[in-house]
Amino acid sequence: MTDVTLPAGAAIKLKLDRDGVIKRLFMGVIALYLIVALALPLYTMLSKSFVTYGFELDRYEFQVSDEAGVFGAPVTAEALNEQLGLKSADDLASNSDGRLTVTDFFPDFSFRSPVKYRLRGTTSDAPYLVGLDLQNTTEWREYDSNTFRRINLRPVQSVGPQNYVEYFSNPALFSSIENSVFIAVVSTILTVVFAFWFAYALNRSCMRFKGFFKLVAMMPILVPSLLPGIALIYLFGNQGMLNSLLMGQSIYGPLGIVIGSVFFTFPHAMIIITTALSIADQRQYEAAESLRASKWRTFWTVTIPGARYGLISAAFVTFTLVITDFGLPKVIGGQYNVLAIDIYKQVIGQQNFEMGAVVSVILLIPAVLAFYVDRQVQKKQVSLLSARSVPYQPKPNRKFDAVCLAWCTLMAVYIVGIIAICQYAALIKFWPYNLSLSLNNYAFDKMDGGGWSAYYNSIKLACLTAVFGTVIVFTGAYMVEKIDGFKTGRGLFQFLAMLPMAVPGMVLGLAYIFFFNNPDNPLNFIYGTMIILVVSTVTHFYTVGHLTALTALKQIDAEFEPVASSLRQPFYRLFTRVTVPVCMPAILDISIYMFVNAMTTVSAVVFIYSTHTALASVAVLNMDDAGDIAPAAAMGMMIFYTNAGARLLHMFASKRILGRTQAWRLR
Repeated sequence: MTDVTLPAGAAIKLKLDRDGVIKRLFMGVIALYLIVALALPLYTMLSKSFVTYGFELDRYEFQVSDEAGVFGAPVTAEALNEQLGLKSADDLASNSDGRLTVTDFFPDFSFRSPVKYRLRGTTSDAPYLVGLDLQNTTEWREYDSNTFRRINLRPVQSVGPQNYVEYFSNPALFSSIENSVFIAVVSTILTVVFAFWFAYALNRSCMRFKGFFKLVAMMPILVPSLLPGIALIYLFGNQGMLNSLLMGQSIYGPLGIVIGSVFFTFPHAMIIITTALSIADQRQYEAAESLRASKWRTFWTVTIPGARYGLISAAFVTFTLVITDFGLPKVIGGQYNVLAIDIYKQVIGQQNFEMGAVVSVILLIPAVLAFYVDRQVQKKQVSLLSARSVPYQPKPNRKFDAVCLAWCTLMAVYIVGIIAICQYAALIKFWPYNLSLSLNNYAFDKMDGGGWSAYYNSIKLACLTAVFGTVIVFTGAYMVEKIDGFKTGRGLFQFLAMLPMAVPGMVLGLAYIFFFNNPDNPLNFIYGTMIILVVSTVTHFYTVGHLTALTALKQIDAEFEPVASSLRQPFYRLFTRVTVPVCMPAILDISIYMFVNAMTTVSAVVFIYSTHTALASVAVLNMDDAGDIAPAAAMGMMIFYTNAGARLLHMFASKRILGRTQAWRLR
């Protein structure tokens, strides 16, 4: 028989059903949220960093009369400036709110003189102020001397790299990069080393009180990063309890920043390293023992290689947290400038938003690089556990267990001591002259910072963030995980979902100023409200929740969707009756993560809160700025106790909810 070649038929295309269309719409809506809440503000901020302002004197032309009212020949402001040698090119550089008094160009000016002046623009863009009235015209305008003294030229906007040139040519600003990298590297090394030995003691020893030490290690997560700075002031400040131990060194500067950074980054590194150490295979240690390898050699050839990806990830997470932190350097940094403080000074202190955008872009670079390298390293990680793996079981060793107990006790004293000092500071009347205990420092309504309403605003923000953030994050993760096909769209969504991890809070907050404070933006109405604080906080902490949800969703067999479809059940019924109950532990974890971080965040909201939406974490900063350090410590402790209470409530609620939704796991 001869082979018969059939003609090529039409290409088969799968037709989307209604569930597929709805899933794509949901994913599109959340992707749009991430674009509006993250991508567009960052683009606006990047564009703003290239915007410069300066006085272009050739755009203005004057005429001056004599006392009889006869006007002379026109002359530009540029010609007058060259004639008098008043302003250099650097003097003419300005920011968006700059003003240049026109009387500077007329040395003989007197507001009582009968002389009159005329002013016009030589181009269509030559703004100037007469009092508070903005003028921008090429027609001559005549003014008497008394009015002329109220005229100020306004800067003109242009685009170029001048802001970056100015930044890198300023030694004081440029040194902030070196300071930030130095602090981040030193803090990262110390934190990873301390956290590794702490996690090693918990996983590889048979010491007692492991549960207590795990609980203590997580305490720094419950407080804002400003709190360790306040504690260090009371311990080692100019009038500190243990000031003599520093032997003449000052806690205000790199020393204080490093000590405080180790405190608030310790639990993050410890969690990652603990996870890496917990997946060790007992058989590898038995093989090393059978080969008569020493414990030291086994440590370097088995333990470290097995945990290397966790160590690398912990290092990059710690580095990013330290280099982007704002609260701790603000409280105890003294005159030691870092990038996050430069942003704050440029925006709040000098109102130079363009230079603040430049520093934000520079701060964004190391954070993005650290995140990128971390992701690449994680891609190379291979599975260390197989079906035949045997979980590692530590053997009792009295000497080793004692050493581990001593180390964990030392770290616990360090962590608990920092928080205890803050609580002590919050209760004393007036340090160091009146050490009697009182609750006067909790009278927040008598202090700067927003009073008790700031504390209640923080609880409101945390609750709204926990509810709406959890819904948005979990829904987005479900859609991107359970959609069939649509590879390009899913890839773009994953990129948007991972991007917040690489964006420092201060950078995001400044980007929101540029984007949402624009009157032409239809979303301008949310600026200065609680809504923008919720959007900022959800966006800032989106990535961790997204990864948590994806991890839970990947554990669900993919066969559920086709089975439900064959039974003609809509996806939302499967979602509510199967997916949500199965993933309830992850959903509860996301909610408490959002709540705690919303209570403690400072950097993401310090630029965008208003007088009506002041927050407790920002109140700590403002009270410290005003010199009310004890009330600042009191507000910080209120945040700690609120988060601790939320954790306990979450634990009891989880036990009850999971008892109903996870009963199938025990069958």
